[in-house]
Amino acid sequence: MKIAVCIKQVPTRDWQPRLEPGATWIRETDVTYETNEPDSYALEEALRLKERLGGEVVACSAGPSRVTQVLREALARGADRAIHVEDDSLAQADASVVASRLADAMAGETFDLILTGLQSDDQGFAQTGVVLAERLGLVHATIIMEVDVTASPGGSGSGLRVKRELEGGWFQWVSMPLPAVLTIQSGINQLRYATLKGIMASKKKEIRKVAGGAAPGDAKIRIVGLHTPQKAKKTQMIGGTPSDAAKELVRKLREEARVL
Repeated sequence: MKIAVCIKQVPTRDWQPRLEPGATWIRETDVTYETNEPDSYALEEALRLKERLGGEVVACSAGPSRVTQVLREALARGADRAIHVEDDSLAQADASVVASRLADAMAGETFDLILTGLQSDDQGFAQTGVVLAERLGLVHATIIMEVDVTASPGGSGSGLRVKRELEGGWFQWVSMPLPAVLTIQSGINQLRYATLKGIMASKKKEIRKVAGGAAPGDAKIRIVGLHTPQKAKKTQMIGGTPSDAAKELVRKLREEARVL
């Protein structure tokens, strides 16, 4: 089975955001980066499918040259090779642009399965995998918690049965054909760490570079401004008898907070 895994490089979760002077993007010179957490689970699921069914895992990412770091980490964990759609403008690109560039890079490949994380930890659109499926003309399913591939005699797989997470603690099993695109939920599996052997082997694995500049008009979303959350104490104490305090609380929730 030939599996592609889309991986995004995002700011580390403990980094304190700092904005550029125009307040339309973060100050990238101050950022430390890591692999997007849901994408790590997608990669792990791809590696487990490869171990059961055989085949190849290809890590794919779009962004500036620094993205090579997360692709090397994916190769160290067990991916066979990587595709890097390289362009500085993709650092700020929306899901539509990123998905289109990844689809172009994958055009020469024939993947049985494409996995992405459910959403990114930075922008959180949860749309890249869905748009990618549309661009490639493939079926897709989202918020996947379990993947069961029906293997053919050749081992490439003939279909899928996937478990989707719904709201309120409900789940849904869906049968679908291959090839397909799945967006993977965090926690679907137990992540593995790169071994020293894997790290050494990753240095000899191929990372294919693909030019991927965003064409004017491709973006569907434009960021007009960013701001960091401000910490402020706004605690209100409600006095009086329990009955009066309850009435006042209800009034504030209804008229001021507007949550009732």
